[in-house]
Amino acid sequence: MRACVVVNRNARRLRARGPLLDELCRRRPGVEVVETRSLDDLDAALGGLLREGEAAPAVVFAGGDGSYMAGLSALARASAGRTLPPIALAPGGTVSIVARNWGMRGDPVRYAARLLDAVASGAARSTRRPTLRVVPHAPVAARARERVGFIFGAGLVARFFEVYAARGAGGNGVAAGIVARIFAGSFVGSRFARSVLDPSACAIAVDGEPAPFDRVSLLCASVVRDLGLGLRLTRRAAEALDRFHVVGTPLGPRALGPQLPLVLAARPLLGPRVDALATELAVRFPGGTGAYVLDGDLFHADAVTVTAGPAIDVLG
Repeated sequence: MRACVVVNRNARRLRARGPLLDELCRRRPGVEVVETRSLDDLDAALGGLLREGEAAPAVVFAGGDGSYMAGLSALARASAGRTLPPIALAPGGTVSIVARNWGMRGDPVRYAARLLDAVASGAARSTRRPTLRVVPHAPVAARARERVGFIFGAGLVARFFEVYAARGAGGNGVAAGIVARIFAGSFVGSRFARSVLDPSACAIAVDGEPAPFDRVSLLCASVVRDLGLGLRLTRRAAEALDRFHVVGTPLGPRALGPQLPLVLAARPLLGPRVDALATELAVRFPGGTGAYVLDGDLFHADAVTVTAGPAIDVLG
């Protein structure tokens, strides 16, 4: 077997039969297709691929950003410290920010066909990419576990995704409408803008150095530059395989919201901030369990440690 395509049937575009799902499941020589509907399905599928002493096939994850993160995390667990096989990211979710950073363009069905045909024939090109390793410290969480992903966020990032989920997680159009409302409201300190942008208690340390503030309105660590909608807050992401870009600030709505044009232009924020390439970010929520986001999925923990994850070979 040259490759295994792992299809997340919970991803928005893959829940029902259609052209994209049909293309992902089309028979190709040397390619096996596995459909999953739970984390247990995912662990079982990937555990069976990695056998001691055997060459592992390439793994293609089909879904959205949460699917990629969950798949890579399960692959890392199944590898038990061994070198990870090459992976590829196929469309299937609402936005797929990570895949778009790494070259996914155009019609999803045509892109999936080109990608899987190239993987099946051995013609796909490989690029070495960085990742994040995220370890929650949450005794109250029943399924707290280490994860490997790409974009970590807290503060407004977590609150944005809470609003986004409440509005149906409808893709770029819904997300853009929320961002526009926050931006407009920040100038006048609207209740909605404050609900997303107000700083909250959060102690952070970057590579062992505590930040000079104990509240954050925005915290993000990423290995991709574009966080979606052209927001290039982490403009230095992917400069190194063993580091990620972390940005944090305690600024309130009236000071932070109007800086959106700087983020779109990939320029640094103004005012008090942490802005650095790092190998470790330690986050503690002094008020108790806090919310954070990893690749669009919302989690809760008392504290979180983010480090540079394993470098991976990404096919495209």
